Amino acid sequence: MRVLLAEDDVVLGDGVQTWLGLKGYAVDWFRDGREAQQAIRSADYDIVLLDLGLPSVDGMSLLRTIRTGNNATPVIVITARDGLRDRVGGLDTGADDYLVKPFEMEELAARIRALERRSNHRTNPVLSHGELTLDPASMEVTYHGAGVSVSPREFVVLRTLLENKGKPISRSKLENSMYAWNSEVDSNTVTVHIHNLRKKLGEAFIVTKRGFGYLVE
Repeated sequence: MRVLLAEDDVVLGDGVQTWLGLKGYAVDWFRDGREAQQAIRSADYDIVLLDLGLPSVDGMSLLRTIRTGNNATPVIVITARDGLRDRVGGLDTGADDYLVKPFEMEELAARIRALERRSNHRTNPVLSHGELTLDPASMEVTYHGAGVSVSPREFVVLRTLLENKGKPISRSKLENSMYAWNSEVDSNTVTVHIHNLRKKLGEAFIVTKRGFGYLVE
């Protein structure tokens, strides 16, 4: 899952990026509103974490730009502005959620998962397919009732495929879900993760559609 983080507080931004990275999210972090605006226009994100007090372009102006451009990407405002007018204004301008600083990382992660479910029209917090279950909260995978050990990036690949069952997902989209902009990506990284998952779940679990990508049927 690809996340855009617009936050000019270095300590908080580093903490959020690190925490979400451990949870399997690819986080592009921008400290300037104009840079974040350019990134939103040039790349597809699954969620935006938006501070209101950004330099160059403030968060509320950036939120208006996102919504007037018919961009439906879920947005969570993260800010120290806790007044009723601020909260109502943020939600009415187009935010999907509003989280006041300081906050616990676990709560932020839970709110992101809730928006994930809503975006994917899914009510069950646990993903399943046949005898396999995947819990995004605990990052646990079970198959035929037994736990399966997967790396964080294998978890991301499997989660992405389960969230798009029956739909081929391209190699580039899988890479985008695993790596932020400043990360180096090996040319065969997706192939390696798919190979490892097939060893653990069976060769037929993930299907290759040549020219289209990979899918769970």
